[in-house]
Amino acid sequence: MQTEKMINFMGQRKIAASISILLILGSIVSLFINGLNFGLDFTGGTLVELHYEREANIENIRQELKQQGFPGAVVTNFGSDRDVLIRVQTEDAKLGDKIAKDLQAAANGEAEVKRISYVGPQIGEELRDDGGLGMLFALAVVMFYVGVRFQMKFSIGSVAALAHDVIIVLGLFSVTQLDFDLTVLAAILAVIGYSLNDTIVVSDRIRENFRLVRKSSPIEVINISLTQTLSRTLITSLTTLLVLVALFLVGGELIHNFAIALIAGIVVGTYSSIYVAANILLLMNISKDDLIEIEKEGAEFEDSML
Repeated sequence: MQTEKMINFMGQRKIAASISILLILGSIVSLFINGLNFGLDFTGGTLVELHYEREANIENIRQELKQQGFPGAVVTNFGSDRDVLIRVQTEDAKLGDKIAKDLQAAANGEAEVKRISYVGPQIGEELRDDGGLGMLFALAVVMFYVGVRFQMKFSIGSVAALAHDVIIVLGLFSVTQLDFDLTVLAAILAVIGYSLNDTIVVSDRIRENFRLVRKSSPIEVINISLTQTLSRTLITSLTTLLVLVALFLVGGELIHNFAIALIAGIVVGTYSSIYVAANILLLMNISKDDLIEIEKEGAEFEDSML
């Protein structure tokens, strides 16, 4: 095996750990101070979708809603510059009809109502709680799967990497106060799946090399494994990012936050699969002994009888 081209990833593990700790602490502090700017899916409110006969003036619509007493209403284009989506936080289920009629009157009847929907605060709270439980359940299942597939130290490292990715993405949305809705929650769950796939590939190569490269230290084995999987990791990440950047640029306002969450998750997930999971393994003193397969007593006798 050629080791002269090996990249010394773990030589920078202390710097990487410091960066991760700072990002996680900053994210947690922001989540406690600022919280998340939950969208209507979680807080409850009214959504009104209008189609105008000509290009809609978003600023005029915002001013009209402000005069109606909704200064915090979110007004965006979607699909085309004649389609408008309006989101208003309110507990009045009938308010959507009034908003639509007032805007139609302001547009001299040149606006067609496509959809009016209402999410009650109780339903929104249930969605928020169920979404949080869903993320915790996903992490628990991942920990069990990796523990069975590999070894408990790999399991802890994988879950630490996934938790690292989720906290940082949540911190990004807390700091920027971008709307956190069901599409963003779906993006975070997708990030968990993507990051897990990357971590499993790296973990599998580390386990294989611990059994093949017997005279190397754990740091050298991990560096060899990360070097061998680097090209695959970068190619997968870059091709995924190309699609997500295209979605962000031309996908419209409705999926902007979805694309942002995935872009941030892919970048952080690629980093964590290289540094966080491997760093945890070294902190737990991973060694060849942890990966020795224990033979059942009497296995040699059974083999001889076959």
